[in-house]
Amino acid sequence: MTQRIHASYWLETGADPQRTAQTIAGEQSSGTFLKLANETDELKARAGARVERLEVLEKAGSPSLPGAKASSTYTRCLLELSWPLENLGPCLPSLLSTVAGNLFELQDVSGLRILDITLPDAFAQAYPGPAFGVDGTRRLAGVARGPLIGTIIKPSVGLDAQQTAEQVRQLVEGGIDFIKDDELQGDGPGCPFDERAAAVMRVVNDAADKTGRKVMVAFNITGDLDRMKRRHDRVRELGGTCVMVCVASVGIAGLVELRRHSTLPIHAHRAGWGYLSRSPALGWDFAAWQKIWRLAGADHLHVNGLRNKFSEPDDVVMRGARAVATPLFAHAPMATMPVFSSAQTGLQALDTFTGLGSADLICTAGGGIFGHPDGVPAGVSALRQAWDAAIAGVDLRRHAQTHGELARALSFW
Repeated sequence: MTQRIHASYWLETGADPQRTAQTIAGEQSSGTFLKLANETDELKARAGARVERLEVLEKAGSPSLPGAKASSTYTRCLLELSWPLENLGPCLPSLLSTVAGNLFELQDVSGLRILDITLPDAFAQAYPGPAFGVDGTRRLAGVARGPLIGTIIKPSVGLDAQQTAEQVRQLVEGGIDFIKDDELQGDGPGCPFDERAAAVMRVVNDAADKTGRKVMVAFNITGDLDRMKRRHDRVRELGGTCVMVCVASVGIAGLVELRRHSTLPIHAHRAGWGYLSRSPALGWDFAAWQKIWRLAGADHLHVNGLRNKFSEPDDVVMRGARAVATPLFAHAPMATMPVFSSAQTGLQALDTFTGLGSADLICTAGGGIFGHPDGVPAGVSALRQAWDAAIAGVDLRRHAQTHGELARALSFW
């Protein structure tokens, strides 16, 4: 494989596209705003970024972003750049500075979005990726096939430790596979982390002693590195099987260090993704962004959900989910489990299953479970019944004729 790093972009510029591409390449490697005596041709050939591809797509009459140089016409292009690995080595934080650094701020750029990145094998040697992934998660959760049926503690905040544990008890008795803290739940005085974890794991461990299967709970340990490590260790001591972090909050170095320390699966929440992606003229496509976090060690990664409450359309959601399910390297697939969430019910099960082409996923439903008129256990059963129908290729309403929980759920989903 090539020892160069490749990144592809959607670019909009009011200047000559070729000149802008070369400006970006120079800014992100050996160049600066003027020619330097020691920037020799040999140095540029060895360390400079290269324009590998520039394809003009269309013209526009106005800039997509503010702050660009005024022009009568703006050209939109596909741009691919490459850098020698020797510039930075296999280092994820430095990779981010290289492919997503100052180029967004250049006046010649009126729109720029990272579409994908391709990395040399050296990154797979430097970063082991997820420690558990799909197979390890299934083993710990005791779910050999089908999706992990999951949920989120609701309300997101406001419950104390004992109230949280009571909600977990209802879910566990209802047959849930996976429970996660909301990303807003941390270590506040109203629900201290240690107290919450101890109360929840008493419920989970008691149930496991009776059934032989331990529900996976992803405790939100997001924080500075020392606190994350301490909370991870506490979860492990209590018999827990998963921890959760908000990756944009802890950063690449935070996740990498947690991966080195952790002996539990890491559930990666993408809180904040909207500010990186919502404008089509700025930021990241998920296909590129998810690669960084999988390399850093995410065992599970949120991908939104079909017919969600956010701004992403269904085709974007499924494209992102398929990207997470795609091997990163031929010899090191780094299989991360996609997590579907946001206004999920059993109504999305069939389209999610067929769109992904697999049931290697976690489906988390909050209101879709808690809103069931017959209570939480019935909500869990209804969601599982919907997924059973999807995988078996049975019509949902036909399946509901012989499954009462599902039939009742269809009245409020």
